[in-house]
Amino acid sequence: MPKPEAKKSVKKIIKKRAKSPVVSGNIYIQSTFNNTLITITDEKGGAIAQSSAGALGFKGAKKSTPYAAQLAVAAVVEKAKARGFSKANIYVSGVGSGRDAAVRALANTNIEAGLIKDVTPIPHNGCRAKKPRRV
Repeated sequence: MPKPEAKKSVKKIIKKRAKSPVVSGNIYIQSTFNNTLITITDEKGGAIAQSSAGALGFKGAKKSTPYAAQLAVAAVVEKAKARGFSKANIYVSGVGSGRDAAVRALANTNIEAGLIKDVTPIPHNGCRAKKPRRV
């Protein structure tokens, strides 16, 4: 009795689509006490490139330093420039130590900044505060 032949797997070759060039968009910098996140989007809000201090290999307290924020900006701008990115509106959020360093690092790149806006949320006596802790 002959053995049944195993099914032959056929691999499909999928060609990568060429990424369309993006000239202008928005840069979002979120600076927390623990990390600095940078995202570059097109006009519609679709992400083009993103990076963070943690993604570059910084760990622990080193992630929240201004130096780590500078390197994160350099990494994300390099990715975006490959797509032809040149003009941006910059939106900064958060209270971490890397926010000013990230904006300065963006100024040193050849990206033309349209506006720089602080969009950190500030409460206007909205939610009720927690009751004080009794010890």
